[in-house]
Amino acid sequence: MKIALNGATTMYADLETDIKAASAAGFDLIELWKSKLLKYLETHTVDDLKLALAEARLMPWSINSIEHISFRSEEDYEKIKAECRQLAEIANAIECPYIVVVPGKLPKSSTEDSLIERSKKALNDLADIAESFGVGLAFEFLGQTDCSVQTLDLAKKIVEQVDRNSVGLVIDSFHFYAGNSTFEAIDTLDPEKLFIFHINDAEDLPRETLTDAERLYPGKGILPLGEMKRRFDGIGYDRMVSIEIFRPEYWEQDPFEVARIAKESTERVLNIGRYAVRGSVGQ
Repeated sequence: MKIALNGATTMYADLETDIKAASAAGFDLIELWKSKLLKYLETHTVDDLKLALAEARLMPWSINSIEHISFRSEEDYEKIKAECRQLAEIANAIECPYIVVVPGKLPKSSTEDSLIERSKKALNDLADIAESFGVGLAFEFLGQTDCSVQTLDLAKKIVEQVDRNSVGLVIDSFHFYAGNSTFEAIDTLDPEKLFIFHINDAEDLPRETLTDAERLYPGKGILPLGEMKRRFDGIGYDRMVSIEIFRPEYWEQDPFEVARIAKESTERVLNIGRYAVRGSVGQ
């Protein structure tokens, strides 16, 4: 299983620092945080970025992310489509396979059918754009109660109905837990439709009160990471895992040290890399 560093984990560092820190820690992949990427491209070219990634021996896995793609005004929706085109063009140029897309806020008096239909429309519209650049969309549900798609169970249903090779899922361990997703949704998942696995842990607090700021390094909290890994093993998923931690305490620290600890803790929890059991798959 390849390991990625997500730029959210080192939020205060710029993209050049993220690349250097990920390389120094021995990551295979990197998820490019959108605002850092666009800031970098104000003074650099995509060729500069390709060279920097190549020299660091890092493969870009996603651009993260386009927010609130559904339930938007017509004007805002046009901006989202323009943003998708911009990011897909960049992704194509640097050979980055995915853009992460996030559902919109939960409307009042909505039904599951309306949530599915509006999400499908947004995913199809954006996939029409991204596919023209050879780029896929990774759809990330959020466990918070104000999100229109809060569980893997619902996100899986939406992606299955969209039924495009270029549209798949993100499972984030924090959102999986906070939104009360079911393990059965993993058990019945086509592993080819899981594009990204975001790993993190969380403090021991009631699910309904958890915020991103309470995320922790894997193995430091109460999320069922071991059980999630067993379920992934059960469906044959061993593609990649990315460390995404929105903890301000970590943002203040040395990004090289944060990257090192993040990778080591992930390897230990998932029994991969230096902690792999002899003969295990995905070393």
